[in-house]
Amino acid sequence: MRVAITRAAPENARTAERVRARGAEPVLAPLLQIIPCGYDTNVADAQALVFTSTNGVHAFPAVRDAKHCVVLAVGDATAEAARQAGFGDVRSAGGDVAALAALAKAQLDPAGGKLIHVAGDHVAGDLSGELRAAGFNIERRLAYVARAVAVLPDAFATPLDLVLFHSPRAAQIFVDFGAPNAATLTAACLSPAVAAAAQSASWKRLIVSPAPREEALLGAALNA
Repeated sequence: MRVAITRAAPENARTAERVRARGAEPVLAPLLQIIPCGYDTNVADAQALVFTSTNGVHAFPAVRDAKHCVVLAVGDATAEAARQAGFGDVRSAGGDVAALAALAKAQLDPAGGKLIHVAGDHVAGDLSGELRAAGFNIERRLAYVARAVAVLPDAFATPLDLVLFHSPRAAQIFVDFGAPNAATLTAACLSPAVAAAAQSASWKRLIVSPAPREEALLGAALNA
C-alpha cells in the first residue's frame, strides 16, 4: 500500500517512519510549508505555555528561559516534542483543542498568571475564547506561518492507495486543487473536523480516526 503523507516537514518524516513500520510505503506529499516568524519569546510573567502543535514547540527557541512554566500540549506527540526540547513540567491533553481547554481549566488558576499560546496563523477551534470565558488571560504569539504549497506535489501524479490528512487545512488544500484521483483513493482523517474538510471530494472511502492521535489514525487506516 502506498500512503501519501500531506503534513509538513519535519513532522512528515516521523509519520513516514510509522507508516513504514506498519508495512506500508510512505510517500511524502506535503501540502503545507512551515515558515518560522520572529516573535516575543519573553515568558517571565506567564504561568504556562500552551502548544497546539509540534510546530509551535519547534518554533520556541528559549526553553532555558521558560523552565518555570508549565507546558500544556494538545496531544501526546506535541508533549513529547516539548519534553525533547527540554521543558520539564509537560502535560498532555491527549486529544483536541476542547480537551486542551478542559485541561487548562482543571489544572491552572486564572489568577496564577497569563497563559501564552505559541501557535501558527491557523488554529482550529476557539481556545482563547473558551479560556477567557473561564477567567484566564491568554496571549497568542504567532510563531510560524503555515503556507499552502503553490503546486500540488508530484506524488499525487503517481499511483497511491491512501492519503493521510492531519489537519482540516491540508484536506481543504487538496480539495481546492481539485482532489485529483480521489475516487480511487482512501482518505484517512485525524478527526471529524478534518473529515468535514475532506468530504466534499468523492473518495473511494473516507476513514475517521477513532481518536485525534496519529497512532489511532494509522491503526484505523492501515488495519482496515
